[in-house]
Amino acid sequence: MRADELLNRAGYGSEAEVPASPVRFPDGAQVRVEIPSCEGPVVLAAIVDEAAQRGVVINRVSQGSGAMTLSEAELREMAVIGAAEGIEVSLFVGPREEWGVGAMSRAADGGAVGGGLRGMRQLRYGLEDVLRAVDQGIRGFLVADLGLLDVLVRAQRDGDLPAEVVWKGSVFMAPSNPASLAVLARLGASTVNLPTDVTLPELAELRTVTDLPLDLYVEAPDALGGVVRGEQVADIARVASPVYAKYGLRNSRPLYPSGLHLQDDAALIAREKVRRAQVSLEWARRLGGVEQSDPGAKGLGVPQP
Repeated sequence: MRADELLNRAGYGSEAEVPASPVRFPDGAQVRVEIPSCEGPVVLAAIVDEAAQRGVVINRVSQGSGAMTLSEAELREMAVIGAAEGIEVSLFVGPREEWGVGAMSRAADGGAVGGGLRGMRQLRYGLEDVLRAVDQGIRGFLVADLGLLDVLVRAQRDGDLPAEVVWKGSVFMAPSNPASLAVLARLGASTVNLPTDVTLPELAELRTVTDLPLDLYVEAPDALGGVVRGEQVADIARVASPVYAKYGLRNSRPLYPSGLHLQDDAALIAREKVRRAQVSLEWARRLGGVEQSDPGAKGLGVPQP
């Protein structure tokens, strides 16, 4: 017995149908699991350990403090762990305006510019941040500045950056309509974060303009709206495939910029995100299942230490 059958018997019919996506990841999968706020090698090791205990496949981890906040040894350690596990390690590019000397990005109405790079100095540092991490084996980056994305993609096309590097559009510039998503696709984003509160019909609209993987928080931290809908991952995958299901954590402390003073909290929070992913995937199996990529699948920016 399923909920749809009970609703039909009660005379309520079914919810409005939303078109299914015909697009898939290169391996034929619909969904990949991402754990965000993986702030360093200790947190990554905790994610790997918790995933092994719970039988959860993690395809990507992402980080918010910025590659610039990690030492070269820490970058190499994350690259080694990611390569061994077949996990993409996607690091935020720093610096960014919200941590700079300007005032607008921290003003009440200034959040929209927080992820940008101010002036040639920050743009140069942002580019250097990528080059530094690439040298340590990292092959995935979160980019929040349109100009930087354009410069990075041009460099990659010219052969100055490895072809396998994945450029992930940050939630700081998340497109909420198909036209904006199409711009990011034309600029060369490899995968794009969407607003955390996008609905299933809106997902279907966005899917019409690109085959790029779409990244969606199925649970979002409070600062990004606090959406909790892990039980919907099967429907989200059906409509938005290929999609990275991101497991943030509501009712959790902020972590950026992270470091030794927050390391234990960050690791515990990451473990709970893996548990949330386990529960969400159980819901997906109950409601018909989804095809998830295996570790090291084609298209992942797995490190090359």
